[in-house]
Amino acid sequence: MKDEKIQDLRSNTEKAECFFSKKLAFTLGPVELKELSEEENVKIIDVRLLADYEIAHIPGAISMPYDNLLLEMKNLKKEDLHVIYCYNNYCHLGARAALVLARNGYSVMELSGGFKTWSEEFRFATVQ
Repeated sequence: MKDEKIQDLRSNTEKAECFFSKKLAFTLGPVELKELSEEENVKIIDVRLLADYEIAHIPGAISMPYDNLLLEMKNLKKEDLHVIYCYNNYCHLGARAALVLARNGYSVMELSGGFKTWSEEFRFATVQ
């Protein structure tokens, strides 16, 4: 019953194409972010608590804690690409922040895996 529905869904290549196209359009991994980070119109936004940002963050990232996002997003340019990250795979602050920005007309992507993946799994440099 439930398993049959899942099996049917998995064999639907059109739905799979739609899902993965959207996933690739709105998420990126650490390697892609590292390459994009040097582009002028890309803004990296750390939505973790300010105290955690101050301990360490991705180079070039600005601190914009989720709780302050609505107030601070007016300082962003809508024509820039905004890459949001939070703590890890289990944190939804990044997705929530990305949704807020998208609803307000900002171009946005989310870093898969968050800061933990950037710093611990890929061991890319951080600012401390």
